[in-house]
Amino acid sequence: MNKKSKDSSKPLRNLKILFADDEPALQELMSLELPRMGHEVTVCPDGTTAVAALTRNMYDCLIVDLDMPGLNGIEVIERARELTPDTEAVVLTGKSSLDSAIAALRFGAFDYLTKPCRLIELQALLERVAQKRELTNKYQALKRRLERIEGEARLIGGGPAMERTRQLIARVAPTNSTVLILGETGTGKELVARAVHDQSLRAEMPFVAINCGALPENLIESELFGHRKGAFTGADEHRTGLFEVAHGGTVFLDEIGELPKAMQATLLRVLESGEIRRVGDNDAFQVDVRVVCATHRDLEEMVAAQEFREDLMFRINTFEIRIAPLRERAADIPELAAHLFRRFCPGAVGSAEQLFTREALETLQACPWPGNVRELANVIEHATILADEPPITVAHLPDRLTRGQTIRLPRRGASPVTLRELENQAIDEALERHQGNKSAAAEELGISLKTLYNKINQAAQLEKSA
Repeated sequence: MNKKSKDSSKPLRNLKILFADDEPALQELMSLELPRMGHEVTVCPDGTTAVAALTRNMYDCLIVDLDMPGLNGIEVIERARELTPDTEAVVLTGKSSLDSAIAALRFGAFDYLTKPCRLIELQALLERVAQKRELTNKYQALKRRLERIEGEARLIGGGPAMERTRQLIARVAPTNSTVLILGETGTGKELVARAVHDQSLRAEMPFVAINCGALPENLIESELFGHRKGAFTGADEHRTGLFEVAHGGTVFLDEIGELPKAMQATLLRVLESGEIRRVGDNDAFQVDVRVVCATHRDLEEMVAAQEFREDLMFRINTFEIRIAPLRERAADIPELAAHLFRRFCPGAVGSAEQLFTREALETLQACPWPGNVRELANVIEHATILADEPPITVAHLPDRLTRGQTIRLPRRGASPVTLRELENQAIDEALERHQGNKSAAAEELGISLKTLYNKINQAAQLEKSA
């Protein structure tokens, strides 16, 4: 018990601290107490000396008095932001200068302490600084790992539909406007959201993707906005919400159409005010995030069915980007297939024509791809497992693509068919192969079970109206 208490009082990590104050007694106190807390400290008697230290060294935290002769605290913080923007600033102020301290917070300071401050308050504040630094470092490390694994958010394909998407991204990315991305399951909505973030002024800040359909309904508010310890049964510690984690960056709300009606009202309030309130907390606070949403559902139909709030739909649909399904981008499939091949076989080089035979590319271009790019990726991964080396041949493709197990395309001269008819045919044949097992059919087609039910219902309605 005693050991646990002792360990919990230690800071999460040692900080390199720059302390600037013109009071000799405080200088002496901090030069003794901060090292006792486990931190390394450089003590400066004025703002000019502190700025000189910032030009020579990197610091995790700057603790600076607001009222000093020469350069004051605000001016030191301003220079620190230019020289070492990752340094967290904490201001010291007398009770008569609280307005100045609040102004410093608006300017970007992490927090403030009023004089005389208690050491226990200082230690608690430094632990929060250390926690933020650790989270920032972990985020940067994860970001670098993802960039190595995934590369940049690059949109593949040179057809008109993809070129139009690129133009829309380039237009909206530099703004702070809310973006709504529409497209079928598997078309790459998150990739487009990442491209918007990467081309924005927030590119160096967090990108937090949230699948609204995957969050448990009773925990959605806590996941998004955080909670206080004891706010509900099981809330054993404070939790930072994902909106707060994304502060300064972008929140991507995938499958926004799956968000429960009660949470839609809460989200609308957050989007309009920029304020969030943790569960169990009385006070709201500001977060600076850009929101990008995506859905495969028809929000207007959901509004008509009273499943989605109309005011929220208008709020998130400031700028719309619609992604064409893969069946409408057959010309892009060779380039996409080659890109996916190189992802699964990092050492591979060459064009689509070098990595695939002509017959294999023609087979891929002839498929309807109800699961879109996600389904194509599964097929290419399957092929790379079977093939010892390129080129990929028809024999390396899954049986369902090569033995009449997906779709029988009409021959030239035959009566034309619509894309919906081709899609329905693919669904019917998948259901037949799996003896009506919808879960197995959906998995083969590369779509969710919910999407399969929606398509079956749409086909039934069309049959009735015919």
